[in-house]
Amino acid sequence: MIVRISGEDQYVLADSESERLNELEQAVIATVDGGREEDFAPAYSALLDHVRSNGTRVADDDLSGSDVILPPADLSFTEAGTEFTGEGLIPD
Repeated sequence: MIVRISGEDQYVLADSESERLNELEQAVIATVDGGREEDFAPAYSALLDHVRSNGTRVADDDLSGSDVILPPADLSFTEAGTEFTGEGLIPD
């Protein structure tokens, strides 16, 4: 699976990482749905850090398409309300 973090890079993650990514995304969705703005930044950072730490960065000249596109790291809580809803961004 290829995950792009908007404004940064793309990362190749093993398919076995999809369950953990979904768990981290669900934590972000829960903070947004629950109106817990104070919990949003740590939850979203954990998701992005997992991608960066467990993925292999795709070379700049590789034009592979992304399977998932995550919003930029500076996403605000208000903006997250339009991105992280319902089923989320990461496919099951």
